[in-house]
Amino acid sequence: MSNRIVILGAGESGVGSAILAKQKGFDVWVSDAGTIKPNYKDVLSNYAIPFEEGKHSEAEILSAAEVIKSPGIPEKAPMVKKLHEADIPVISEIEFAGRYCTAKTICITGSNGKTTTTMLTYQLLKDAGFNVGLAGNVGQSFAWQVGEKDFDYYVIELSSFQLDGMYEFKADVAILLNITPDHLDRYEYKFQNYVDSKFRIIQNQTASDFFIYWAEDPVIQEELKKRTVSATCLPFGFTEAPANGAGINNDTLTINCNKNTFSMSIFDIALQGKHNAYNSMAAGLAGKVLNIRNEKIRESLSDFKGVEHRLERFLKVHGIEFINDSKATNVNSTWYALESINRPVVWIVGGVDKGNDYKELEALVREKVKAIVCLGTDNKKIIDYFTGIVPDIVDTQDIKDAVRASYYLAKDGEVVLLSPACASFDLFDNYEDRGRQFKMAVREL
Repeated sequence: MSNRIVILGAGESGVGSAILAKQKGFDVWVSDAGTIKPNYKDVLSNYAIPFEEGKHSEAEILSAAEVIKSPGIPEKAPMVKKLHEADIPVISEIEFAGRYCTAKTICITGSNGKTTTTMLTYQLLKDAGFNVGLAGNVGQSFAWQVGEKDFDYYVIELSSFQLDGMYEFKADVAILLNITPDHLDRYEYKFQNYVDSKFRIIQNQTASDFFIYWAEDPVIQEELKKRTVSATCLPFGFTEAPANGAGINNDTLTINCNKNTFSMSIFDIALQGKHNAYNSMAAGLAGKVLNIRNEKIRESLSDFKGVEHRLERFLKVHGIEFINDSKATNVNSTWYALESINRPVVWIVGGVDKGNDYKELEALVREKVKAIVCLGTDNKKIIDYFTGIVPDIVDTQDIKDAVRASYYLAKDGEVVLLSPACASFDLFDNYEDRGRQFKMAVREL
């Protein structure tokens, strides 16, 4: 049998997969239909890994025994369809790296809050002295680290796209934060397909593993009625903490796990807001599963500084506070952002619509938003929906114009919130690029 592995996509995950595959003795070839960033080209060259860019050479790719696909490449891409027709296995970087990983894995998914919870959990383990790596959607490629590092634990943020390419991989601790409609353009606009993708986080788990989840999420509740969960279940929510799980009651966060109880005032948690209380409960439960001492959990939850581009309180200009929430790429994430602000808001919204239904935001927008600044190449859907709901709506296609317009619309004591509820690929490289350009434009006011 051929030992050729072809890797589609030469970003962080693809290059990391190539390095691990080469280390394990495979005949590796990398193909990227776009332009490979210079730093990744240098890495591939240094490791003597052959690659192509600007095209996919079909004959080369179809000669593979197995293909590792970048999570950004959809299943409906022509090359991926041809691989399936040829019965060539297509897997994710996480699946491939998992074959060679002997460390314990704490895996986190959900429509919203993934990055914050991942970073908080990672910080918690690091502060407690664990030999821990950070991987998945954040940090360095999981495969790259498995190939070159020697961690005992990994905290891994997993998107639905990464989960789709996972078959044998198993999470020792799985965290499912919430499920709301997102990326429906990748799931044939069928919500159940997306739900099924998220629940892959618990596939292959056994009785010795743990499943941490938001007990009050209606989608998760319904799905659990249909599924058999082998792992120990640790639910969390805004109720009294169960015997095994976490809850908030009378402004006190309580975690019960391993016959041990942890509690602290919600006012002592560094990340404020209801959504961050959920994230803190999930991370705290992971800490208790790993028998981290209560003092260390309290210290980490109290000191955590938050994540760039997620409700990042960036700067005040003449009394107007500018908040960078560029990571809000769906409606539900923006709902949490608006819900957490108690002053009049000028809201910057727009980008690549992923099948958004703005009705979920309507009540909060009526209550809190004084003006909307659209930022995108096509803002018609947003303008049509909110006309008559918000008195001032401005249409822009440039971040500097959007920031200037919001500055003129806001007053001392008010907030300008970049929380786009959309993907960024119409005008930006990614949400990080969008957030950084926003902050640069604010500095130039």
